[in-house]
Amino acid sequence: MYFGTAMSQAEYNFEGRYDLVKFAKLVGSNGLYLHLRIGPYVCAEWNFGGFPVWLRDVPGIEFRTNNAPFKNEMKKFVKNIVNLMKQEMLFSWQGGPIILLQIENEYGNVEGSYGQGGTEYVKWAANMALSLGADVPWVMCKQTDAPETIIDACNGFYCDGFKPNSYKKPALWTEDWNGWYASWGGRLPHRPVEDNAFAVARFFQRGGSFHNYYMFFGGTNFGRTAGGPLQTTSYDYDAPIDEYGLLNQPKWGHLKDLHTVIKLCEPALIAVDDAPLYVKLGPMQEAHIYSNGHVDTNSSLPINISICSAFLANIDEHRSVAVKIFGEVYTLPPWSVSILPDCKNVAFNTAKVGAQTSIKQVEIGSPAYPYTAGPGHLSPKMGGFHDVKNWMTFKESIGAWSANNFTSQGILEHLNMTKDTSDYLWYMTRVHVSDEDISFWEEKGLLPSITIDSIRDVVRIFVNGRLAGSRHGKWIKVVQPLYLIPGFNELALLSETVGLQNYGAFLEKDGAGLRGQIKLIGMKGGEIDLSGSLWTYQVGMKGELKKIYDPEAQQNADWTALQLDSLPSAFTWYKTSFDAPEGNDTVALDLGSMGKGQAWVNGHGIGRFWSLVAPKTGCPRSCNYRGAYNEDKCTTNCGEPTQTRYHIPREWLQPSNNLLVLFDETGGNPLKISLKVHSTKTVCAKMSEHYYPPLSAWSIPDSAGGKVLLNKTSPEMHLRCDEGKKISAITFASYGTPSGSCRGFSIGKCHAQSSLSVASKACKGRNRCSISVSNETFGDPCKGTSKSLAVQLECSSASDTGLLRSSM
Repeated sequence: MYFGTAMSQAEYNFEGRYDLVKFAKLVGSNGLYLHLRIGPYVCAEWNFGGFPVWLRDVPGIEFRTNNAPFKNEMKKFVKNIVNLMKQEMLFSWQGGPIILLQIENEYGNVEGSYGQGGTEYVKWAANMALSLGADVPWVMCKQTDAPETIIDACNGFYCDGFKPNSYKKPALWTEDWNGWYASWGGRLPHRPVEDNAFAVARFFQRGGSFHNYYMFFGGTNFGRTAGGPLQTTSYDYDAPIDEYGLLNQPKWGHLKDLHTVIKLCEPALIAVDDAPLYVKLGPMQEAHIYSNGHVDTNSSLPINISICSAFLANIDEHRSVAVKIFGEVYTLPPWSVSILPDCKNVAFNTAKVGAQTSIKQVEIGSPAYPYTAGPGHLSPKMGGFHDVKNWMTFKESIGAWSANNFTSQGILEHLNMTKDTSDYLWYMTRVHVSDEDISFWEEKGLLPSITIDSIRDVVRIFVNGRLAGSRHGKWIKVVQPLYLIPGFNELALLSETVGLQNYGAFLEKDGAGLRGQIKLIGMKGGEIDLSGSLWTYQVGMKGELKKIYDPEAQQNADWTALQLDSLPSAFTWYKTSFDAPEGNDTVALDLGSMGKGQAWVNGHGIGRFWSLVAPKTGCPRSCNYRGAYNEDKCTTNCGEPTQTRYHIPREWLQPSNNLLVLFDETGGNPLKISLKVHSTKTVCAKMSEHYYPPLSAWSIPDSAGGKVLLNKTSPEMHLRCDEGKKISAITFASYGTPSGSCRGFSIGKCHAQSSLSVASKACKGRNRCSISVSNETFGDPCKGTSKSLAVQLECSSASDTGLLRSSM
């Protein structure tokens, strides 16, 4: 998470969502530790990598190199954060949760671009950090030349092969990429949990000490905070907890089980001071043994070994393999790790998922306070968002709209003009067309074109107030045919940013807008270079600068009633009001009918929206977890808009009369938007009677107080609804030989008639439940046959008793 914004030099903002101190104290109050990654460069797909845009205007500055102006600003920021943490008694030696700090971020990836200046900067950053007296270890990630006094760490999909640059340093995994971010017009990445668990188990198997998921809780890039170029408002990241705070199952449950097992291995993991015992079990199979004494893996485990844990890995992507160790045979599925906390019994295998699958449902949100009000207020009695009478509108100007525009010769750089106060910058000039030009075009049967050497992220080209065309991309060439008339033509170019560059070297030089030459080609007298012409500049949109999205600034716009025949309308503001949906489910605004723009609720920017569609191809029918993962391996959403739903935190809503303001550049239809609520409605799981005993059994001794009797403990299926929900119906239950998967289960030839009644008794009316997967629970419907339990249930609000339904 990223907190605090340097609004201007010597001015910091730690209010509201930026309250770093509050967050650190919450971490501590929940019994957790905190690795505070100060940066100040953070990447994080965050606008400008977390840097304030004013930083690029400091005279003589060069980012992230041996540059005095940059180092001066960086030291001020880092010192301020460290001192703030000290003042609030938040370091571990003060009784607080902070155990590690980080300076810089993934600098090793770009260090070579800076030559000797980069090398000197790394040394300076390390010494500067240590001089601040935080008295906890400092980390640099992806920094193989980190000084001896700094711990270098790994970021990536896999870090089991990572070794720090000194044997005196622990192996830290600061970013386990358990998903990936999405970009406008792209597919949605997903990382299979079997592979993620495999990567984590391999890391600890091979000596890892510290591990951190990136991200464990997905999020939302509210306002204009999304990085660039072209990264979406949603930052769900396929995380174990999704953007809306709902558990992403089975990812959350499977990883929870994994870490429970690793915790069971903790006595053995810390008993080994050097490296664990390595044993080759096959061509692509290996074991690592952690114990408090010498062990011979070719014979039975000695009785004098009280602490021993084993990790057995099969890195073959294609076949299961049986391996022998300590006199026992273990079958390892492809691309998996089995963990034996006692070097005897398998407690967990990364490829065998016992956690539930949760199916999330998105429904139309029903407002809790329906009533009729005046124009511009949404109420169900008035037809909701779909009734044109509930909307008001304000038309944005094309081109210059205020007296504060200015004229200059030549093309000025976008960020130098906007200072990132807006995505938008207008470039305007006049072009004279002669009668000879018109005759020339008619004779040749062609149109003149404007060429722009390079643009990012979006440019829209207007001639005499009409849109001629648009392009988007990162530093791409633009050639746009134009319809020109005799005499003077007003040419307006709208440059738009969609998140500033957040990764790479020389961020301060990347800039935005238009680069190179701008020319008119196809003229009778040859091409005309407009690059040196007089251009008039206007920063931002009128409604934006007048803050007409703010409830307190509605008088700043001449709102008029929306007319049905005006739709669709580009460069238009829309407003209405609505009541909060009933209940406590998380809320989203479905803007799939809109084009591109921004949205606000009660003055809060919920982000940019854009209905760009992903390619129709590239999404596999199924995702094979086996083999090395990359962000293009398991994508979904082909042929669909990358994002249509936009998160509205409940904290931003009031019971009624919530102000919604939309600005659409391209001509969407606000009458087709809708409020949606998100919740887990369907939960299902399937578990074999031969699955592993519940992890809780490892802490339960036998009646004589001796060792755990795992061989006498049956597997348990654990099922749960979201907090505040209850299990209202069991729609499928079968112990025997059920087939299929979630929402497609069917009864097999072997089926225990007690299945539904047992599942209902254990689960119905509860928030969560567990069912023992055994003949003792259900009776044996078919002796000698290997059996499984499949259950599917429905969740509803705790106030809804629901009806028992069965698909059988």
